[in-house]
Amino acid sequence: MKLQEVYSLFNVEPIKAKGCKVYTADGTEYLDFYGGHAVISIGHSHPYFVSQMKQQIDKMIFYSNSIKNQLQVQLADHLGKLSGCVDYELFLCNSGAEAVENALKMASFKTKRHKILSIKNCFHGRTSAAVNATDNQKIKAPINTRFETTFIEMNDIEALKKSLSTHTYAAVIIECIQGVGGLDEANDDFLKEIESICIQTNTAFIVDEIQSGFCRSGDFFAFQKSGAQPDIITIAKGMGNGFPIAGVMTRSGFIDSWTGMLGTTFGGNHLACTACNAVLEVIESEDILANVNTIGQYLTDAILSIDGVVEVKGRGLMLGAKFDYPVAVLRASLVYENKLFTGSAKDPNLLRILPPLNISKDDVDCFIDKLRTGVTKHNQALVTS
Repeated sequence: MKLQEVYSLFNVEPIKAKGCKVYTADGTEYLDFYGGHAVISIGHSHPYFVSQMKQQIDKMIFYSNSIKNQLQVQLADHLGKLSGCVDYELFLCNSGAEAVENALKMASFKTKRHKILSIKNCFHGRTSAAVNATDNQKIKAPINTRFETTFIEMNDIEALKKSLSTHTYAAVIIECIQGVGGLDEANDDFLKEIESICIQTNTAFIVDEIQSGFCRSGDFFAFQKSGAQPDIITIAKGMGNGFPIAGVMTRSGFIDSWTGMLGTTFGGNHLACTACNAVLEVIESEDILANVNTIGQYLTDAILSIDGVVEVKGRGLMLGAKFDYPVAVLRASLVYENKLFTGSAKDPNLLRILPPLNISKDDVDCFIDKLRTGVTKHNQALVTS
């Protein structure tokens, strides 16, 4: 049997990692400023994270949700306090797409409706309902389009009002900072209008914090900058620092009882909860949020000094360097020649930058040196060709 050729792969195979660096079998070092799609939040092989995981493996890895699990209680309590979302309830699952599936299901349970209002260029996952709410027709099979989804432009308040005035939508779902879509950001007024109109029309307000959450944006959650209050928050990626865990946070009282309405075999298992609890403890003990804001600004300013960069999008350590040319060739050369991992986006001119949240100025300086060297060589090749 062979693997299905689903992914376009770089010919690089790391076998170990530490901090923001990964290493191949021959000892070649790569600087990782992508973190596997923003998954690595506190750095590869963080010593506290590793020690906690090893201790839990020695105790117990898994049992189903038919028994009590104090690690889940600990996670919910710590997450609520650290994020400021104490008036929410948590359902734990396994992946971002699963979190979105459950969020849309919750909204439909609440409103008894099935239409969804989403934002152009969004990405919410590849599973059935999540992909239907995603603005990418190429990844939708016929079975994925069984309910109506309307896509409006980011920050278009008039289109928002027009759609929701029909009182036919179960939910509005939005990434406050788009990831795959290219780092476009919802402004504060737009998010506040979504909250207000959703209340007026009995529509659920879902914020997708799968990539932007857990301090990556410079706030614990990206929506918090606006002061808006969503009904549902989806979380994943950075919450487990590489171990699969996700969740759905719902405003307390959103539905009176969830008993029998949701379920998962692996969600919230002992090892997954240990991973997230370790991440939360490191975020708090190492003041990660302050580092994101300080280093994020330092990194932004440094990127703007690179020849060909016309704009830096996003905030915190969820950034996109927009060039005045497509970056696919540049990105590949950064991997192979400069030993640097970055990410792509729907915008062909955008290089996504999603490093661990505890990087230092020295790490940024190393990144900028590699990026500048790669860009200079790339630009010279463009001139000679």
